[in-house]
Amino acid sequence: MSVYTEQQGRGPDLVLLHGWGMNGAVWQQLAERLEADFCLHIVDLPGFGHSKALPAGSTLAEWAGSVLAVVPERAAWLGWSLGGLVATQAALQAPERVSALITLASSPRFVSEDAWPGIKPEVLAGFEQQLAEGHQQVINRFLSLQAMGSEHARDDIRRLRDSLASRPAPDPQALAAGLGLLGEVDLRAQLAQLTMPLLRLYGRLDGLVPHKAATLTDALAPASHRHIEPKASHAPFISHPEATADSIRGFLHKQG
Repeated sequence: MSVYTEQQGRGPDLVLLHGWGMNGAVWQQLAERLEADFCLHIVDLPGFGHSKALPAGSTLAEWAGSVLAVVPERAAWLGWSLGGLVATQAALQAPERVSALITLASSPRFVSEDAWPGIKPEVLAGFEQQLAEGHQQVINRFLSLQAMGSEHARDDIRRLRDSLASRPAPDPQALAAGLGLLGEVDLRAQLAQLTMPLLRLYGRLDGLVPHKAATLTDALAPASHRHIEPKASHAPFISHPEATADSIRGFLHKQG
């Protein structure tokens, strides 16, 4: 299979999907706190870590399909940032496969527009332009943005960098494709179709997924549960792993 997964722990199955530019190693701290309760299936998204990239122009549905092909027939799914989009898409296209969905610092629409807060289009366009010149600078800038506002920003960036360095560098084509998905995908109208339990976790200080987006998403997914970590930024599972693990564990145990 072209999508690489690692298995860790024992218990009910839980699939973990990382965010843009990263790989599955980013989950290490959180995995250590969840492995006693769950069998974790830690995925490298296409073109990241040990996974091969999908062909240019692949859709979000194809990204989700590539993950569905390598994980258990039925599992809870947890997706961070871009991984949250992929997990949500998987839940929409194969609801019988996703027993519960958790999105972490994610949004059904990442780019800001009228009355919807998010990443400014010009910021994303700047990333895309810089990618052509060399991906390392773009990733470094993105890591800084993810940690901005966190009380442990320097430590958060170091941990993210260490995770990134522990596996092969991302495929430049996959980086461009991932940015494209962040810029183009809009799942807001489809959230109401989700039938499985949904937990949405956010950081109050997140500059990429503003907390106002969390409030607006309440109306799009009224049956979902939401928690905002007050002192976290875009990577709550890095800055506040214990609290994040508690939220995930509590939610999934409640689902049985």
